[in-house]
Amino acid sequence: MAFELPELPYAFDALEPHIDARTMEIHYGKHHAGYTKKLNAAVEGTDLANMKIEDILANVSKHSTAVRNNGGGYYNHSLFWSIMEPTAEADGEPTARMNIHKAIERDFGSFDNFKSEFSKAAATRFGSGWAWLCVDKNDKLFICSTANQDNPLMDVVEEEGTPILGLDVWEHAYYLNYQNRRPDYINAFFSVVNWHAVTKRYNDANEGASDFS
Repeated sequence: MAFELPELPYAFDALEPHIDARTMEIHYGKHHAGYTKKLNAAVEGTDLANMKIEDILANVSKHSTAVRNNGGGYYNHSLFWSIMEPTAEADGEPTARMNIHKAIERDFGSFDNFKSEFSKAAATRFGSGWAWLCVDKNDKLFICSTANQDNPLMDVVEEEGTPILGLDVWEHAYYLNYQNRRPDYINAFFSVVNWHAVTKRYNDANEGASDFS
């Protein structure tokens, strides 16, 4: 197959109590696995089967709805798992030495301001979708949200950029534990963010590390 389901970097129960094991098991083993399988079916026998997912998404307007939906689902979830870490290891917010901390203070004024804006984007996304922290082509951070499985890499969204942090606000991501209390789920998410992983993504996007000593 062209695309493989990435291995989950921690146990299903590692994010508890913030994200429960049963939700993780279904979300990863059913939803993400399903997007991966359907993406492979959509690109089988085409040139897309030999392309990176990022390159496919960058020109997704030229491809089928199946590629858009399943390619987005494949990429979004792969990023989502990678920017979280077990509760026991999470710090809650980036340290002052991290480039992402410096960039957040530069572009949002403070971590609290960033958290408030990101939480609002996630809470006000109507229906299913994602909230994102991204880097634009000028190495500036911005927050946005997208519907369904779209993401800022795609040439069909209003604000294009490189996502470095994403939060899934589809109901399947939180309903077993939080029911309709999406704001509680959003707040809990910050307890398991892996800021070292987010920093690496920031540094890799437009050479963000070069702005700071």
